[in-house]
Amino acid sequence: QVQLVESGGGLVQAGGSLRLSCAVSGRTFSSYAMGWFRQAPGKERDFVAAVTWSGSTYYADSVKGRFTISRDNAKSSVYLQMNSLKPEDTAVYYCATGPTGFIATDTHSYAYWGQGTRVTVSS
Repeated sequence: QVQLVESGGGLVQAGGSLRLSCAVSGRTFSSYAMGWFRQAPGKERDFVAAVTWSGSTYYADSVKGRFTISRDNAKSSVYLQMNSLKPEDTAVYYCATGPTGFIATDTHSYAYWGQGTRVTVSS
């Protein structure tokens, strides 16, 4: 059974930083792409960042230059370093693992999801 567990969310002031972590179990982690998505209250779940099995990365325009996605295959984990946070970054953040090793930005391309971790950025 594939499981994803996110951690690292919390309350931070605008301009601050947070690092989210996602630990994956139940599959060969290194073979699959990983993605981060977020969902603000009353809105759809949006793509944030993704990393391929080989380490190539892709970001939503809204976070480019502020967020960094990385993976540690030895720890079966993916991370999202979030800097220069803005109130509009407030959301529940979800990690997901795809059925392939390549980048995808739509939710339908990801097979498994974590339970989410809440990030609140105060102004």
